[in-house]
Amino acid sequence: MKAVKARGRGVPVGTYVKAADNSGAQIVYIFAVKGAKPRARQRAHAMVGDLVIGSVVKGRPDMRKKVVYGVLIRQKKEYRRPNGMRVKFEDNAIVVLREIENFMPKGSLVKGPIAKEAAERFSTIAKIANMIV
Repeated sequence: MKAVKARGRGVPVGTYVKAADNSGAQIVYIFAVKGAKPRARQRAHAMVGDLVIGSVVKGRPDMRKKVVYGVLIRQKKEYRRPNGMRVKFEDNAIVVLREIENFMPKGSLVKGPIAKEAAERFSTIAKIANMIV
């Protein structure tokens, strides 16, 4: 897992995000960001390409109420790339992971575009993506 080049404040803990794959989850509640160290009395924020932990709120009955790991692939909040370009998407979305060690996605395809930062950091997700922005 490589370092992310673009940083900032994106999706805070406590957000409901859309699952952009065909894993069976539709909406996931983010309750933790892996590796985040927020300041005192502040919530952690996830950026594009961050590993998040959440629970499935809406989806298939066998997926609901399960704790899942995921990677944030899109965010509404605008962020700046090192070359000066600013990027933002229509929605916040994650890809649900099957294995945390190898970062294998649970689904076999990703709906919609994914950010270049997430594709560079997680090559297994980039393989099943149809569009990288």
